[in-house]
This record gives sequence, C-alpha cells and structure tokens, in this order.
Amino acid sequence: MTWAPDRPYNDLPPLPPAADVETKPVLRRCATARAALGELKHAVDLIPNQGILLNTLPLLEAQASSEIENVLTTADALFRHLEAERDVDPATREALRYREALMDGYRALADRPLGTRTAEAICTRIKGVDMRVRVVPGTTIANAATAETIYTPPDGESRLRDLLANWERFLHEPSELDPLIRMAIAHYQFEAIHPFTDGNGRTGRILNSLYLVQQGLIALPVLYMSRYIIANKRDYYRMLAAVTRDDDWEPWIVYMLSVITDTAQWTTAKISAIRSLANQTNEHVRRHLPKIHSRELIDVLFEQPYCRIGNVTDAGIVRRQAASRYLQQLASIGVLEAHRIGRELLFTHPRLLHLLTTDANDFAPFEPTAP
Repeated sequence: MTWAPDRPYNDLPPLPPAADVETKPVLRRCATARAALGELKHAVDLIPNQGILLNTLPLLEAQASSEIENVLTTADALFRHLEAERDVDPATREALRYREALMDGYRALADRPLGTRTAEAICTRIKGVDMRVRVVPGTTIANAATAETIYTPPDGESRLRDLLANWERFLHEPSELDPLIRMAIAHYQFEAIHPFTDGNGRTGRILNSLYLVQQGLIALPVLYMSRYIIANKRDYYRMLAAVTRDDDWEPWIVYMLSVITDTAQWTTAKISAIRSLANQTNEHVRRHLPKIHSRELIDVLFEQPYCRIGNVTDAGIVRRQAASRYLQQLASIGVLEAHRIGRELLFTHPRLLHLLTTDANDFAPFEPTAP
C-alpha cells in the first residue's frame, strides 16, 4: 500500500532504512558535527560548577522546543518562575515541565537506556497527565492554517509497540552507523510513529539530547537544538515529509547534522561568554566587597539570572538576614538589580540575563565603583 496523508501509515518501514544513508554529503557533515560536539564537551568540562549550565541552557531549550509546538512563553518568564510557580500562566508552566522532563530523563539514564518507558515518562512529565502509547485510532496531523490532513500516523497499540521496539533496537544494537546518523534516523522514525496523542515533537527532541549523552558525545543535556529548528522550521517539516513520501533520507540527515553543528558551536560560544562574565564578576566582587566575597556566592549568582534570598541561604553561605544584606550590597556595585514583585524582593543579574536571552556574547563592563 502506498502512503497517503489521510490513511494511517501502517506500512511505515522498520529500521534500518533500506536506502544507503552514508552518502558523501552525510559523512562530511557528520565529521563537522562531531568536531563541534568535541569542542562543546571540552567547554562544558571547563565549567567548575556545572549546575550553572544545567539551570540555564535547558530552560532555553524548553522555551524554544515549546514554541515549535505553538506553546508560547519567554525565556525571561521561565527563569523568573523556575523556583516560584505561583501566578504562572499555563504556557510557561508547560514549558517548565519540559525542562523537568529533560532533567528527569537525564537522571534516568543511570538506571536504564533510552526506550519506550523513557519516552512515556518524558511525555507524561511534559503534559502533566499520564501519557501512554496510543490505544485508539483517530490521531492525525493537520495544517494549522488550512486544517488539511498532512499525515496520519500508524494506529493500533500492538503495531505501535512493535515499531517502538524496532526503534529501540536500532538505537542500541551494535552498528557501523555513526551515532549522529543514527540519532537523525531515529528522530524521524519516532516522529513518524507518533506514539502519543500529544507531545510527540517535544518528547522526540528531548530523546535526541539524551541519546547524545548516552553515547558519550556530550556530558550534559545542554545542547540547545530547538533554536536552530525554529529558525529553519519549514525545512524541518518539509524534510520530515520527504522521507515519508519519497524515502529521501539524505537531506533530512544532513539537516539534523547541521542542527547539531550549529547549536554545538552556538552553545560553546555561549558557555565561553558565561565563563568570561563569571570571572569578571568574581574579580569585581572580590575587589569591591572583599568581606562578603566567596566563590560559592559567585556560583549562586550564575546558577540562574534571577536570585532570591533563599538561593543564598539554601547554598549554606549565610542566614536570611545576612543574605538579604549581601544581595543589596551586590546591587550597590552594579552586579545585581533589585525588584519588588508583590511581597517578594527579587534580584536580577542583568548581564547574565542578556547573555541567555540574546545571541550576543558580549556584555557591558563593570563600572569602577568606589570601595
């Protein structure tokens, strides 16, 4: 049976693809992507407190991956509500759950390899309700503007689970295919299986990052891949469709390898900028506030761009009254800015926020401050 957009694609071919996927363009782009990931891994290793990356870059991925699915919030809102979810709008709450799902999946790698159970747990966390492999037909993917059906995934729980079992074997069984090529192929297959009624795209993008961690290509799930996909969203969906319609694997794999290369380079540059800002902040505080300066305090300031008194006390640096005084002093020398939101006193780290919410990697120098 030939594929038709309005019929369940029950003849979705299992993996590996029958076509030759290791073409010259694919192998060239794969080498470039591997080099970029190597530089990123080295940059991550240079950060003494890796919590700085885990508390920030996954939130950027959460915001962007959610935007691909038209769940719209801002990185600023996510950072602001990371530890205080009261009065948060539904879109921001759902994006925060994406970050939680990513981190849950990362921790779960220590106990089990990626598979259907992981995907179900991730999708459940994202959606905030129990999500399991579809058991009833009727799921379709339609054009948002015209409502025209553009793809109908396979149906039947048994068939879906068989396809997912094949997907798992492809990920884990010994293969001569480079893991980056396997990731690109597996991502297409997961999206084509479309095992859940909702949340498939976001779940699939989390699985990409976790697979790279599992393969030892990155140490932490900090690769901000959805940034590139948003900028090239039409190509993403067009090339997904071309694999389904024409078995046209090469452009899709090259595209996904480009996603990895571009975002690895972007993330490496961003980490370098954060390290530079942290070093300059450390020196500025040491020079102007030597009595309160400590490396532990600087680490707290960089774990996220919004700082509360509780962040300082939870780190065991000082008690609440002294923590409030420390943050006020940091504001007085231009490191932080104080904002009262309702009853809460919130301190922003404007230079860090600028680095995290723009493509720029420069920041305003600290003005000389009288001791």
